[in-house]
Amino acid sequence: MDILLVASAFNSLSQRVYAELSDEGHRVEVVLASHGAEAIRTAVHEARPELIIAPMLKTALPEDVWRAHTCLIVHPGPPGDRGPSSLDWAVAEDTPQWGVTVLQAEAGMDAGDVWAFESFATAPAGKSDLYRNEASDAASAAVLLAVRRYGEGSFKPQPQSDPSVRVVWRDYFRQERRRIDWENDDTATVLRKLRGADSQPGVLDELLGHEVFLHGGHPEDQLRGHPGELLATRAGTVCRATRDGAVWIPELRPRKNSGDPAPFRRPAASVLATFGVPSLPEVTAPLELPPGRSTWTDIRYRQHGDVGFLSFSFPGGAMSTDHCRRLLTAYRHALTRPTRVLVLGGSRDFFSNGIHLNVIEAAADPAGESWSNLNAMDDLVEAVLRTTDRLVVAALGGNAAAGGVMLALAADQVWCRTGTVLNPHYRRMGLYGSEFWTYTLPRRVGAETARRLTEQALPVSATSAARLGMVDRLVPVPVQGFASEVENLATALAGDPDLARLIAAKTATRRADEERRPLADHRRAELARMRAIFFDARAPYHALRSAFVRKVPGGSARPLAPVGEPVGGGDR
Repeated sequence: MDILLVASAFNSLSQRVYAELSDEGHRVEVVLASHGAEAIRTAVHEARPELIIAPMLKTALPEDVWRAHTCLIVHPGPPGDRGPSSLDWAVAEDTPQWGVTVLQAEAGMDAGDVWAFESFATAPAGKSDLYRNEASDAASAAVLLAVRRYGEGSFKPQPQSDPSVRVVWRDYFRQERRRIDWENDDTATVLRKLRGADSQPGVLDELLGHEVFLHGGHPEDQLRGHPGELLATRAGTVCRATRDGAVWIPELRPRKNSGDPAPFRRPAASVLATFGVPSLPEVTAPLELPPGRSTWTDIRYRQHGDVGFLSFSFPGGAMSTDHCRRLLTAYRHALTRPTRVLVLGGSRDFFSNGIHLNVIEAAADPAGESWSNLNAMDDLVEAVLRTTDRLVVAALGGNAAAGGVMLALAADQVWCRTGTVLNPHYRRMGLYGSEFWTYTLPRRVGAETARRLTEQALPVSATSAARLGMVDRLVPVPVQGFASEVENLATALAGDPDLARLIAAKTATRRADEERRPLADHRRAELARMRAIFFDARAPYHALRSAFVRKVPGGSARPLAPVGEPVGGGDR
């Protein structure tokens, strides 16, 4: 079937729907609604689709389009739920069960006939995490079901005027509802408000006389202070006291009208530094957190028998120079432990999206910071590639892009939760790429497929990645069960009597590959290409990075054309 996706952004859900519909054999094209009604009309005229699907839409479809074509809208709420902030309300009200509805476009917002509905249990996670995982699973299942029903031609969608459907209109979730009362809100309430706006739009607040948006929140179990007081920093994150505890806030975003030259999300401590704040104490947390501790840390190590688990979780999957260096230190620590299998990742949500474009954009010298960040990323990937005394597994519970994909491919085995989307390319940010991709990608998929993946710059589903050879094992479990299933699989692998042979074989292969072409040669050639881009002020990378970070509209109205705006790098 010829299908046209209309999306306000080619975000994680839009990418997943595109990739999974393509896997089903449908011919799928995409147009960005952000380019206006005329761009949508032009795309419809050129593509002549049998079906139009809007997986993520912030504006209404043109009336002439939905009257002339069957248009299915993906709404992140159950039948009868209406309004622009459905998931925000679900998080704010701590709703245990929610859902995704695929409905037909009509004049009334979210009022069309229902083609499919899938429910999901909400998790104590941030809104964006919930959206990319539980909601995304439900949306994917509902879209695929709706498309099958449409193709069969016999299904009659259910009107929402049916008495069994309870209609609830939910207004736009404004900042007044998100505001934190530090004197009176308890920690649970503060966390719910922070998590309900973790990616967008953030919680508007005031810190030291500056209006900022707070992004994300995690509980702290020991530090205490006067409500609202800034207590400490840890790896770029800031700890702030509540009336009955404290929370860690990973990122801050100055208001656009604040005069700050970098009014976008970045590590909280770096934003505070621009305010001239007296230095807060840096309170570290051990890599191996003792039992009973519930404090925040973005990198953790634990061991179970012959298996080591090195988990990490960075906001938006972006890895700054500091993130990369700290993770490399943790990786080296993990190599000192007596294990036969080492698992990288294994948590829910993003695995990695590569270098941290926001930190780079905010730097006094973006070219220099790009270079430092890339070299730190390369150091980490090279350490994984040179590990020959045990089997390394990359466990992807969520999406990965660019250098994050290459970090995963450096491992001996790649395990992906079904529903994961990979973007194994750099082109939409105007980059050649590094992280040893010229070695790891061709060795798995072949030179021709590697060229196609990097030049087409399209999202790849976990299923397709497994078919191509990028992924060794699909893990078909809900996101909340991923970590435990990975532990079971890794334990079984460590107990495999054939494991010693596998380790010996990979060591021999690494030695032979090194003789054929040393890793240092791959790194040198890739970095030469990247350095030429970073330090050329006219290179498209600088404008593309700035537009991406600052959310400046631009590029082609057809985002899947060979050139256009950088839509393929995940939801950083």
